[in-house]
Amino acid sequence: MVSLALRANGGAPTRRAPRPSSVQLKYVMAVSGAVMFLYLVAHMIGNLKIFLGAESLDLYAEWLRVVGEPALPEQTVLWIVRIALLAAVIGHIVAATMLARRAAKARPVKYAHKSRVAGSYATRTMRWGGVIVALFIVYHILDLTTGTLNPNGVQGDVYANLVADFAPERWYVTVFYVVSILAVTLHLRHGLWSALQSLGRTRGSMAAVKATANVVAIALGVGFLAVPLSITFGLVG
Repeated sequence: MVSLALRANGGAPTRRAPRPSSVQLKYVMAVSGAVMFLYLVAHMIGNLKIFLGAESLDLYAEWLRVVGEPALPEQTVLWIVRIALLAAVIGHIVAATMLARRAAKARPVKYAHKSRVAGSYATRTMRWGGVIVALFIVYHILDLTTGTLNPNGVQGDVYANLVADFAPERWYVTVFYVVSILAVTLHLRHGLWSALQSLGRTRGSMAAVKATANVVAIALGVGFLAVPLSITFGLVG
């Protein structure tokens, strides 16, 4: 049976396609990235309510906890969103890891110095940016979700928690957030046009897709940076 298989393939053993396929993994990355992108947009819009005052922001935070009542128990919708987001993050990381390993195995020789600099810049940026984003997510949850690392740390007192967190004397927290948001922006910029390409965009439109990705990523980055920088420099609070 083995010899027949070898003859049918010109003497070479049959290579089975990896499961899941690289195309399927790219779709997982694209869809999971889209879920995270939509969450970021909604999160940024909610954050910007700080410029409308403490009452507006705190009422919005309270609405997130009670949305769906009385049909659903308190925080049910919020937990559905959290679980979906967690699934998207895990799927994104797993798919990215599997694709990176396959790409490494597919390279017969190491890149020459120039090609490596030119060809792997985006990959290295995405990889290290992903690490920074992952660390940021953990810190952000402990800081502003659970309140564990927040100097105010009062559940529901979102405005006061933010003002306490990014106070001028805690400039190092603001610096960490700025670096993290810049990493998110770069990650999102590359991820947006990669996802659109994976989902079937034509080569002729890639210039427009990249330009759109740049504008969207920068806008999102500015929206997130506006809050900590405004508090640190005394424009809010």
